[in-house]
Amino acid sequence: MIKRFIRRVFGLPANHTDRVPRQKHGLARDAISPAAAKVCAVLREAGFSAAVVGGAVRDLLLGIQPQDFDVATDARPEEVKPLFRRAIIIGRRFRLVHVMLGGETVEVSTFRAADPDTAEKDEHGRVLRDNVFGTQAEDARRRDFTVNALYFDPATEEVVDFHGGLADLKKRLLRVIGDPVTRYREDPIRMLRAVRLAAKLGLALESATRAPIRELGPLMERVPPARLFDEMLKLLLSGHASACLRQLREVGLHKGVLPLLDVILEQPLGERFVTLALAQTDERVLAERPVSPAFLFAALLWHEVLAAWKARQASGERSIPALESAMDEVLDTQCAKLAITRKLTATMREVWAMQPRFEQRAGSRPYRMAEAPRFRMAYDFLALRAASGEVPAELEEWWRSFQSADAETRKAMLLPETEPRKRRRRRRKKRPGAGTPAPEAA
Repeated sequence: MIKRFIRRVFGLPANHTDRVPRQKHGLARDAISPAAAKVCAVLREAGFSAAVVGGAVRDLLLGIQPQDFDVATDARPEEVKPLFRRAIIIGRRFRLVHVMLGGETVEVSTFRAADPDTAEKDEHGRVLRDNVFGTQAEDARRRDFTVNALYFDPATEEVVDFHGGLADLKKRLLRVIGDPVTRYREDPIRMLRAVRLAAKLGLALESATRAPIRELGPLMERVPPARLFDEMLKLLLSGHASACLRQLREVGLHKGVLPLLDVILEQPLGERFVTLALAQTDERVLAERPVSPAFLFAALLWHEVLAAWKARQASGERSIPALESAMDEVLDTQCAKLAITRKLTATMREVWAMQPRFEQRAGSRPYRMAEAPRFRMAYDFLALRAASGEVPAELEEWWRSFQSADAETRKAMLLPETEPRKRRRRRRKKRPGAGTPAPEAA
């Protein structure tokens, strides 16, 4: 018992394997998807070992239906692919096999080794390359958290546990495998993942797992922007975005992820707006309704755009050029840290740019506005602003009625023109021959 405790504290390799029977964990083979069961069976028949691993096992033990199932095996990718009719090898840093069975894709990975002496690292300890195959025990040691290092064998219905993940699940505890400082230096994204999983699963961060996060937060600046964006997207679309962002602030990570988020949340109006946006997003995700990442990022960054816009107007810039410059300023700051795609930023700009146009409710402008491609998303954004008290509720109510009204009602709803009409300059007709140069005198 004492040796097991010492090994756990210092992150030393486990010298035994716990194979927990079904009677103790209650997980049956029919709980996994038919495709995952088929992949394990085919690999076993070919003479290899195979087990469902990671988040799927963890979620099933917590009573949550997994979104997908991953399989780990001792077979190499080139040995896995020929066993299935529809399978492709993917990946550069480490090759995986995607097996397509019916409408489901099962990701099959080969057991990987976790050798800190052979892994290529940068000067801060971040692992750059460690493409080495290994044993199941080495594969378990390489994983990030104990609750993610559980293997379910469909043949025996046993859960294979190398690092006490089952005990941590019962305690509702999230614990890093090995020394937290070393593991965070190897991959700083693990700090974000710890926050996301703790909030999503309702787990408490173990004290040693939580303690170094604030100090090591600056390491996030060295994470490639594309990886950081993917992880942030998972966090924001987890269905528990509000809890995740609260946790980010508590552990001191928010400034290294969304540099402007702390400023936003310190403003009473901005905090109310962001809180409403996250609550609506969580509600849609949990109800399995579609969510637009562009809308969510537009909401998170709107009050920074708004502050920059007002500052530029106060310095004498015209309204629309000032808004364009404010959008550029905020997006340049964020895209330097998060690799927000051009497609998303283009949509965000459209939503922001349409907000001043909601003030125009006279003449033909409301008709053109209602026919714009992004009108519905921009209107939802306006409704969010009204709910937070940023704009009058009457403005949102007018547009809600206008978009569903018939032609006569729409015409009656229009406000009188208050802006002076621009005089159109009449184009003067040219007289015949007026543009022809006169012939030179003899």
